[in-house]
Amino acid sequence: MKSVALLFLVVMCGMGGLGQKLKPKKRSNGEEINFQTKTKDVCTMSMSGDEEMKLRIECKSQGKSYWCEYTGKPSVCRPFQNNPKIYWNQIAMELRKLPHACESTQVLKATMCQKAPADAFMKQIAAGMEPEDLANQDKSVQKTSASMRGAGKSSVEKIGKPPMLPLIKPIQHGHGSEHETEAMKLAREHCWESLHGFCSYIIGLFRG
Repeated sequence: MKSVALLFLVVMCGMGGLGQKLKPKKRSNGEEINFQTKTKDVCTMSMSGDEEMKLRIECKSQGKSYWCEYTGKPSVCRPFQNNPKIYWNQIAMELRKLPHACESTQVLKATMCQKAPADAFMKQIAAGMEPEDLANQDKSVQKTSASMRGAGKSSVEKIGKPPMLPLIKPIQHGHGSEHETEAMKLAREHCWESLHGFCSYIIGLFRG
């Protein structure tokens, strides 16, 4: 009786171990891998999804940030099913060889799945810059436009504004001139026309 119970226990343990061996390995869904590109861009790649997976890459380099997303079905590749972590590490290795993680290639292939169907490859579906970088870029463009407008306005003012002309002071008649005018007036009234000059001279002498 004891031998039968012992045999039953051994069989159950064996089935339990077999069940553990047949249990599929947990995929690297939600994990992150950090790497640097050939030009020292600091990047992070994260994976999500089940049958069809999405790969998102975010990078920072010299004050700018960019991102891109890839999608594919690496599960159709048998080596991926056995060890997905190695698959993503190989993808990261390929990205390290590139100068730009998002612009240098549209398709990512892991070495272990080179002979797999095309669906196993990760294909780029979107890319762009971070919103804050676009806002800073807009501010820079606005600032540049304002500076150009100011420079243009200054140039127009310098070109279009006529030169300043010296003011001409009106001729101020002295006391003698007033007497001369009055003498000429009296000469016109009391002397012949031919003697206007002589009369005005004589009158001017008397009045001066």
